[in-house]
Amino acid sequence: MEECYKRGNKILIAGNGGSACDAQHMVAELMKSFLLKRELSKEEKKNMLETDFQRGSILASKLQGALPAIALDSHAALNTAFANDVDGRLCFAQQVYAYGRKGDLFLGITTSGNSENILFAAVTARALGMKAIGFTGQSGGKVAEIVDFCVKIPATQTYEVQELQQPVYHCWCQMLEEEFFRR
Repeated sequence: MEECYKRGNKILIAGNGGSACDAQHMVAELMKSFLLKRELSKEEKKNMLETDFQRGSILASKLQGALPAIALDSHAALNTAFANDVDGRLCFAQQVYAYGRKGDLFLGITTSGNSENILFAAVTARALGMKAIGFTGQSGGKVAEIVDFCVKIPATQTYEVQELQQPVYHCWCQMLEEEFFRR
């Protein structure tokens, strides 16, 4: 994840049900201050003020540094349209294809490791030259065979996997924030 951001790339995250909530939660921690204050640079603040002093003053004081991340499960209209018109298993793959660029990272959250839409998205990511990480329960499921790396939580019950995943992704977000925003 750190290398992805050091190259100026982004992370695409997806999950289903509670894992969709975790994907959106993680994006929120990456896209705004989590534990550290993330002030804009002096140059960014200056540019805001020069563009429009009144609005720029507000922007310069309130915008926060961000680590670019997109929760693919948060696009309800696109996902349901694609599911209705094409194939519901491919709704995340379509977004990976559209948003993903070589050097980006796909993080697929699936407690079983067998969610078809996560599998198709991971294959798409790899085909585009992106890295793919699976974030699963104990077995890793089929996704473990497709991704570059699989983080397996040592639990089998869905609720237990999800409860144990949260401190892990909070740790990731904290470490990334420390790396990019500690001044």
